[in-house]
Amino acid sequence: MNPLNVKTKDINDYFLSLEKSYPKAYNKKKTGPYTKCRVILMNGAEYESVWFMHQFARHCDNDEILEALSIVRKQEQQQQKRIACLKPINESILETTIAYEQLAVDLTACLAKYEKDENIKKALDFALLEDFDHLYRFSNLLKIDKNIDAKTLVGGFTEITPARPTISEHRYPTQDLKKHMDAKKSNLYSKLVAGIITAAEQQTMNYYMNIAEWYKNDLGRKLYSEIAMIEEEHVSQYESLKDPNCTWLEQWVLHEYTECYLYYSAMQTETDEYIKKIWTEHFDMECAHLKIACSLLEKFEKKSYSSVVGNGDFPEPLNLGTNKEYIREVLKNTVSNTTLNKTYLNICDLPKNNLFEFYQNAVVDEKTTPSHLVIEKSIDMFKKDYRYEDSPNPIKELQNRKIDNTTLGRKCK
Repeated sequence: MNPLNVKTKDINDYFLSLEKSYPKAYNKKKTGPYTKCRVILMNGAEYESVWFMHQFARHCDNDEILEALSIVRKQEQQQQKRIACLKPINESILETTIAYEQLAVDLTACLAKYEKDENIKKALDFALLEDFDHLYRFSNLLKIDKNIDAKTLVGGFTEITPARPTISEHRYPTQDLKKHMDAKKSNLYSKLVAGIITAAEQQTMNYYMNIAEWYKNDLGRKLYSEIAMIEEEHVSQYESLKDPNCTWLEQWVLHEYTECYLYYSAMQTETDEYIKKIWTEHFDMECAHLKIACSLLEKFEKKSYSSVVGNGDFPEPLNLGTNKEYIREVLKNTVSNTTLNKTYLNICDLPKNNLFEFYQNAVVDEKTTPSHLVIEKSIDMFKKDYRYEDSPNPIKELQNRKIDNTTLGRKCK
């Protein structure tokens, strides 16, 4: 599939009526978990696109480009509102959060399995374990506050078990930065991966940043606030992988192409026919947006779209699904890793008086860290933590369901 070969309408024919912008919400009890994940992913992609175009506009003094940005941005806003309202009114903050974390886990694993760039793959695997642990923490809060079994929400496709403890994930800010790719040399899949995962993690960060104040008890408010800080670290890591030397127009072309790819992937894999129709309509719109960005790149920078996306043919569609064995393998091999100056290494290999230790001492206290307190409360209430495992956790130190480990990836034995 090549989105540049799709026949599209005039751009002014794509505006949505207010009535069409408010869709029928999905049924939270009947809709599959990966449909919910796709809704979150596409919402995040639209958020990223809108805010990119706002930033572009604030750095642009060309009326023709500004006018094109304003038209496309308005349509992206309409798409975002339409997608966001697919979430039903009766889906709680925590139920939505479980879908956010299942998306973070399985999207990251799906992307990492096919990534050839070792720098990007290591970044994906590193953050994967942290999101996996977040799923475990929020699932325990769900059991505490709602007495809901999170396995029913993830459909049994994603295990719920501890990984690198969230308390171990608090790092000095500069240690989240990584070596960026060279867009002229990187393959198209790697460019897509960097854009997709940045948008997805940014969406999660924004959600937790804004929802913390609305949670109904202190422990939940604190947990959302803590994990929002880790998601900020993930956004910093992932955005640093992108090539900052690309021009604004080159970035715009890649943004639109990425949206085309995601909607096409969603079309190919969606099981809900009503929602699939929305993905199909949005794909057509994005193809039109892509053509506008490409034409402006050629007009004002004398560059062909091929300099950004090659011949335009999509890689294989992104297919969200279960990744249990892959995640277990990453967990087994890298649970004790942390970061140092754009690299990943075992916590025991850090030099003395390092920035990780400094930041941990400044920020973390086991007696008050929310991610730890949630598990302690769960154990106190139910005599063991909440988990869904096909077999025992592959890390021996994480197998005891009556004790929350707070040292892995944080302290050297």
